[in-house]
Amino acid sequence: MAETILSKRPKKKQKIDPEIGVGLSWKTIKNQKQLILMSFPIVIYILIFNYVPIWGWLMAFQNYRPALKFSKQQWVGLKHFKFLFQDDTFLTVLRNTLAMSMINLVLSFATAIILALLLNEIKVRFWKRSIQTISYLPHFLSWIIAAGIVATSLSVDDGIVNQLLMKLHFIKEPVMWLSQGKYFWGIVGLSNVWKEVGWNTIIYLAAITSIDPSLYESAGIDGANRYQKILHVTLPGIKSTFIILLIMNIGHILDAGFEIQYLLGNGLIVDWSQTIDIFVLKYGIAQGNYSLATAAGIFKTVVSIILILIANSTAKRLGEERLI
Repeated sequence: MAETILSKRPKKKQKIDPEIGVGLSWKTIKNQKQLILMSFPIVIYILIFNYVPIWGWLMAFQNYRPALKFSKQQWVGLKHFKFLFQDDTFLTVLRNTLAMSMINLVLSFATAIILALLLNEIKVRFWKRSIQTISYLPHFLSWIIAAGIVATSLSVDDGIVNQLLMKLHFIKEPVMWLSQGKYFWGIVGLSNVWKEVGWNTIIYLAAITSIDPSLYESAGIDGANRYQKILHVTLPGIKSTFIILLIMNIGHILDAGFEIQYLLGNGLIVDWSQTIDIFVLKYGIAQGNYSLATAAGIFKTVVSIILILIANSTAKRLGEERLI
């Protein structure tokens, strides 16, 4: 009986908490107006330099001529995109870009994680800081200087690489490293590791320091040795950082680089050294074919967005951290 009476009572309307729902957005804006005002310059900067230039993508669908007004340009549809995928040079460039990007991706992640794990195991503060500083320094060199160091080290005459390999009896005579295409991708990958491994390690060291020390103590009580602690505590602790960085780097898979390939490349290895960025400069901008250059740029952007979405969706399905 009591249940029937209670069920027939009119239900009271729940009051909407001003902290929830629509009231939340306005109250947040009011409480954080200083932060919002501070963000305006950045938003304006992004709009001007990242979004406004997008109108230039229309050049990819025209036979763009700088001397003509925009309204008088000849529209050609997907002509330039079709040309890209029918051109043997662009397909070769695409192969080079993907190959060097994958090499850089694998080597950069592997070496950064390994170095971070090794540095974390060094207990003497002086040696740890010294190794960190030495590994960071190449990052602050421009690629012009770095490429000069690489070219000098690989020189046939007195390059340290040839001299060392001959002393160790791995080779009998100097090798022309920069004149044979089969070596170029490896040289680019190792050069990127040498220059960026210390810098890439910083974020992994930060992730390692955020791991709860009690986990290491518990593992030690259970009888885990140093390697088992790395395998079962440290690596799972930095997994989320690794996933986020991997998603972000997958989006740059077509950004194999420009400087080192342009500086170390030559006519003997042009079929191995050219990337999409060099193709855009050589066959687009240098020859005044801005429509072709824009089409190649659009291709890179669209592929990057698709790859990020696929990687993010895959991480979500696997229950891992995701970017979006």
